[in-house]
Amino acid sequence: MSASFNDTVGNAILGIDTLWGGDVMSASGTGRFIADSWFSGEPLPLAYTHPTAARLRESGGVSAKTPDRAAIEAYLAAVDIPAAIHALPCLPPSHPSRERERTVSPDPYLSSLADCFQVMWDLAMEILDQGQPVPYERCVLASTGRPPEPSDPIARRERVAELLAEAGYLSNDRAGLLAAVDAWRKAHLVPLASIRVMGAAVIAWFDQMTAANLVPHLPVELHSVPRANIEFLPIKDAWFSGSMNYLGRASRPDGSPEYEACYEINASLRISFPELLQLVSHEVVPGHVTTFAYLQNLYVRGKVGFEATVLTMNTRAAALFEGIANNAILIAHGALEVSELPDPDLQIGVLLALLQDDAKNQSSYLTWGQGVPQADVAATLRQDFLVSSERADKLSGAWGRHPLLGRMYLPAYRAGTQRVAELRRRYPPERILPVLYGCSGLVDIVTIEQALTEPRTSQTEPRTSQTEPRT
Repeated sequence: MSASFNDTVGNAILGIDTLWGGDVMSASGTGRFIADSWFSGEPLPLAYTHPTAARLRESGGVSAKTPDRAAIEAYLAAVDIPAAIHALPCLPPSHPSRERERTVSPDPYLSSLADCFQVMWDLAMEILDQGQPVPYERCVLASTGRPPEPSDPIARRERVAELLAEAGYLSNDRAGLLAAVDAWRKAHLVPLASIRVMGAAVIAWFDQMTAANLVPHLPVELHSVPRANIEFLPIKDAWFSGSMNYLGRASRPDGSPEYEACYEINASLRISFPELLQLVSHEVVPGHVTTFAYLQNLYVRGKVGFEATVLTMNTRAAALFEGIANNAILIAHGALEVSELPDPDLQIGVLLALLQDDAKNQSSYLTWGQGVPQADVAATLRQDFLVSSERADKLSGAWGRHPLLGRMYLPAYRAGTQRVAELRRRYPPERILPVLYGCSGLVDIVTIEQALTEPRTSQTEPRTSQTEPRT
């Protein structure tokens, strides 16, 4: 694609990322923020390379407790972020398979990206006292495509209580249920010192199931793509519970990608083995790492454009990716509902993970929509959503009260999960799975509907291989 397209997309994404203190070239989640990846091999744009960018990234951007205003002013004088954002919807198709979109103005995917970046810009200006407060509803609409709403944990919480009772963890009230959940977690606790060995075994297991229940529905060219080339790394004192960092910059001797990633897990995290299973399916296979690896392969083969190589947080694309990841354990098992999973303990683990994502949305809604104090939010998350005390504190504090993540990202998990689950119930796997994993082009939580309702082309038809998929 032309340099003007790549530069515009790169400057818009990395400009916003740098403004908020992110560094897409960092191998760690402690350095990355809005921009999730840069695996195109293209030169980095001015928004990243300008001399003022390094100082701004080092200072933490507008995310810092005390933003370095001089660094911000110098950067914004050199890099015109609003111009790049405004230009996104006007760009031509980034690759031949989207020629049909020449008649559609603005481009749906890039337009939604621009909407999200405009909100992020306005939030930054709000922090700097250079703009009006951004309405909470506008933030949630931008990242999820729908207005904010509270979570309803009752059905999942009651099902957890039933499954725990069947396993011998009885409870008569909410306090008893919390005690039962804590006791169940303690009985199934994963020793973090063994996380690499256990993670490798679980990854291999999920990769095998993915080969059976996902891969046959995808084009044969994707069958041999490594789906889980990842290393687990415990990290101390991180503000996050875990961070998947897709790198994708290493090459094999023949020049093809390694599709490599790492996953940093908070060394203080207390997690049960069934919850670890959900975590691996979410972060690795067939979740985030698999999704990114397929998009990288599609880019290398010219099936998706440059924008698919600079993936983002706090956007409608991110909401879809979180939805894929939260449904990944069901996709791996060839199931549509949690009740279809083969083991009751696994069902408990998945339900607790889904309740945690419901809690993320509730934290956002209570904090930014209702103005509820942090202590009360934490108590609600603990009591109503059965999260651990550590999770309740993080989700109501570092995450929930973050001016960007609290308003845009926390609601995306629940929205994406519901959307992907609903689409999987409506469409057969041979139709929905190729679209979810990029075979009809890059889509987000809203634009995916268009990709599903359009007539199929030879590019998007899944094909079967005469040989077994490589696992």
